[in-house]
Amino acid sequence: MSNNAKITCSNVWKLFGPDEKRVLKDLDSGLSRNEVQLKTGHVVAVKDVSFSIQKGETFVVMGLSGSGKSTLVRCLTRLIEPTSGTVMMDDQDVTKMGTSELLDLRRNKMSMVFQHFGLFPHRTVLENIGYGLEIRGTKKQERTDKSMEVLKMVGLEGWHNNYPRELSGGMQQRVGLARAMAVDPEILIFDEPFSALDPLIRREMQDELLDIQQKLQRTMVFITHDFLEAIKMGDHIAIMKDGEISQVGTPEEIVANPVDQYVKDFCEDVPKYKVLSAGKVMRVECCEETKKMFEKKSDCIKDNSKIETLIDQLCEKDKAHPVICNDTGKLLGEIDRTIIMKSMKT
Repeated sequence: MSNNAKITCSNVWKLFGPDEKRVLKDLDSGLSRNEVQLKTGHVVAVKDVSFSIQKGETFVVMGLSGSGKSTLVRCLTRLIEPTSGTVMMDDQDVTKMGTSELLDLRRNKMSMVFQHFGLFPHRTVLENIGYGLEIRGTKKQERTDKSMEVLKMVGLEGWHNNYPRELSGGMQQRVGLARAMAVDPEILIFDEPFSALDPLIRREMQDELLDIQQKLQRTMVFITHDFLEAIKMGDHIAIMKDGEISQVGTPEEIVANPVDQYVKDFCEDVPKYKVLSAGKVMRVECCEETKKMFEKKSDCIKDNSKIETLIDQLCEKDKAHPVICNDTGKLLGEIDRTIIMKSMKT
């Protein structure tokens, strides 16, 4: 695993039941979730999960209801106590932290944003945003200044003296986001934050969060059951089923190479040209004309260019373009109108 990992989750299990540790010790890992429940009376919510999240990336955990995604993410922060396994944040093992260390972690290193906004109805927008700073002991003027700063960042300038009841659902979620960001967390955890919002507001909030992430480069863990949201928001996606991870990869890797029918079903309605890049669909063998173009550095396309951005350029003329490696400029293959049209149909 990379040395730049912010969170490393290793062999995490979570069983729900009266004697979870003893049951896990004797458990046949080959049994299905239903078989374990019938045999032991315990529910396997998370089953031997391992992954690594890099500093500054958005890591999406997705799956259908009951797949274990919310339980898994709560195990990262020990809002739910894992039955076994380790969770490392930087060089600290969260599973071994005492009460005061855990409190410090939640107050100073991470913030959470939930589907239900959890705003205080008797506090103004500004007071809600500054709540985390208040319990940290930050002086009033300092937390007011910081709250006003993040208020502007989430597009709510001028609403600081209003109360939550005076705001729409989308605006309330912006307050929840601002409250999480006000404490300058290294890690932000989102539990289906936009699923209660109308589709248009949901897209606006997704775009807003992507813009904020581009500026701040925080490490984000984002839970969703919506695959289109997952591929839009995530640098990497972990797809869960019955407490296990079916596949982890970039949106492009998952859409191009789903490992099983469960993952394939998620990918079915995805417009692949919005996800796939030139390097993923190119023809490796190059014609002589393409090689000459490459030598002249003419009409070269970088391998990480999304198909969606190349449609007009490549469909204008019926000729191949060289595909080059983004970092080194090495010739990798070629791409043309035929390849583009094929990728739009799959």
